[in-house]
Amino acid sequence: MSAAGNEGLPGPVPTRWLSVADAVAMRRAACRRVLEAAALAIERRGRFLIVLAGGETPRGLYRMLREASADWPRWEVFFGDERCLPAASPERNSAMAAEAWLDHVPIARGGVHAIAAQEGAAAGARSYASTLRDVGEFDLVLLGLGEDGHTASLFPGHEWGAVPGSPDVLAVLGAPKPPPQRVSLSAARLSRARSVLFLVAGDSKRDAVARWRAGEDLPARAIRPATGVDVLVEAALLRDGPAAQA
Repeated sequence: MSAAGNEGLPGPVPTRWLSVADAVAMRRAACRRVLEAAALAIERRGRFLIVLAGGETPRGLYRMLREASADWPRWEVFFGDERCLPAASPERNSAMAAEAWLDHVPIARGGVHAIAAQEGAAAGARSYASTLRDVGEFDLVLLGLGEDGHTASLFPGHEWGAVPGSPDVLAVLGAPKPPPQRVSLSAARLSRARSVLFLVAGDSKRDAVARWRAGEDLPARAIRPATGVDVLVEAALLRDGPAAQA
């Protein structure tokens, strides 16, 4: 059943399931795609706008990017969601990305746009909406998949902000995973991207992958960029048939 306010979604978009052997292969494939997207965006528009995923799955990718050669001063980094925790908390997505990667490369001052979730869900959402006001399409959005089918901090049974006219940023209250207060980009805003790449690894995601592929109404399926989405997924999780190779 759809969450309240998510009815009337636009039709589905192509979902390309890209099989990789394991988490190591996933990191390598994802790193290559990120760097290629960055080079193309900088060549065409002079800067690269990327949205980062939180959680454990992308940590290895971020550490790999830390060692890469890139035109870092032309990168602008945003976050798909954040936990309402103190600014210095190591449990924040921005803290994880900083430790694994961002603090070790010369991204321009002001090029990393953290979510002020320490102000609380409502204030943090208002603040980040202001940050995004003059930001157009993202070049690349990185997302993960939770065991329940959630992505960013868009959870089953909660508002996803997927319908036209939805706000760019949502205050999330009563999240089923701690902490209960979060700030998340809406499905509609995450969909305003030239490319969306999901990273899915770990046996705990097997059921969510099967439900997504079966067409169940999950938050992950609410991300609908015009170009479709790419899902880098461990081959072992694709139990019901072959997928394209990354």
